[in-house]
Amino acid sequence: MSSAADTAARLSAATSGLPAPVAVVDLDVFDTNALDILKRADGVPVRVASKSVRVRSLVERALGHGFAGVMAYSLREALWLVGEGTRDVLVGYPAVDREALATLAADPAARAEITLMVDDVAHLGLIAEAEELVGAGGSAAATAGPAAGRPIQVCLDVDCSLRVGVGPLTAHLGVRRSPLREPGDVAALATVAQAKGLAVRGLMFYEAQVAGLPDTSPAVRLVKRLTMREVNDRRVRILAAVRDAVGQEVELVNAGGTGSIEVSGSAPGVTEVTSGSGLFTPGLFDGYRSFEARPAAFFGLDVVREPAPGWVTAFAGGYAASGQAGKARLPRLFTPGYTLSGTEGAGEVQTPLRATRADGSVLRTGDRVWLRHAKAGEMMERFDQVHLVRGAEITETVPTYRGEHKNFG
Repeated sequence: MSSAADTAARLSAATSGLPAPVAVVDLDVFDTNALDILKRADGVPVRVASKSVRVRSLVERALGHGFAGVMAYSLREALWLVGEGTRDVLVGYPAVDREALATLAADPAARAEITLMVDDVAHLGLIAEAEELVGAGGSAAATAGPAAGRPIQVCLDVDCSLRVGVGPLTAHLGVRRSPLREPGDVAALATVAQAKGLAVRGLMFYEAQVAGLPDTSPAVRLVKRLTMREVNDRRVRILAAVRDAVGQEVELVNAGGTGSIEVSGSAPGVTEVTSGSGLFTPGLFDGYRSFEARPAAFFGLDVVREPAPGWVTAFAGGYAASGQAGKARLPRLFTPGYTLSGTEGAGEVQTPLRATRADGSVLRTGDRVWLRHAKAGEMMERFDQVHLVRGAEITETVPTYRGEHKNFG
């Protein structure tokens, strides 16, 4: 693998005629990452997480490599993707958008390809309300076709946090995601969904503290082992309870993310895993030991001033990632020899950079500096287009979601 300095020089050569800020994806690395993810899954289908890409052509590229289906982060996004020809879209988060739900209810093609995420009777009530509105307006009959009358499909989101301790001394390790945890609760919601005429297609078990945390310490690795042991046992009991409740096995059992493909994919009952960030490999994924981090997505800024010896300032760059505020959420310098200022970080309009060693590359006004976002798809919300690079040449320039005038939150 080439050094960071060589890659930075190559990206600068490829984009020398373009103004900054500029976003690029190295296609050779993207393709290698895609194939590596599929290899790590060892035959288990991998669903691509669109929120970690947010470039439709690159989502399609992952599907072309063998990824199976899309996990969208918004129902409106899912409707758009299906309208553009994408099939089998699982919406990874509950939707309370009444207008979008009504659109889904009225569209046989969307009903056939989209699965909604639910974890509460309130979600089921909103779906039923959309069905009633469409029925009252006659829209479903007007669009009758092969899928007319097909039940709306739902997937039940199950909490996979690790709880350690007893009573008030219990520690919650993981995200605050779903209220569904025990087999009886999951089965009860499945029963209600079926009674409302919905198709219970599957269950999702996202172990965030396994998939989304780098292997930075023995304590983290212990949490991961304990999580998988507990979730694997509980998943088997939940699947049995839901089977008894709805009278059949569910078709879809989703689990994991880029950081947990091997352990999630081999877990009892799992039919598919999800990955998206591993295609770009952003900064927050540098600490994983389960796979090789190969950065594929970068953004370039231009140096616009030299305020003091050992310092340069680049235009723009304040692309901090979501989550708990802190240094870990800031972009990573990819051009060697420089670091962000400890007092200013990445700025709204300008980003000061401090030289870290005397023998490092020397940046001057007009030079291009390269950075990586801490997360994956969030970077693309800053750009209308992304340039796809092979070697030192741009092979194609494609729109991001933003470039297609799509903003899903």
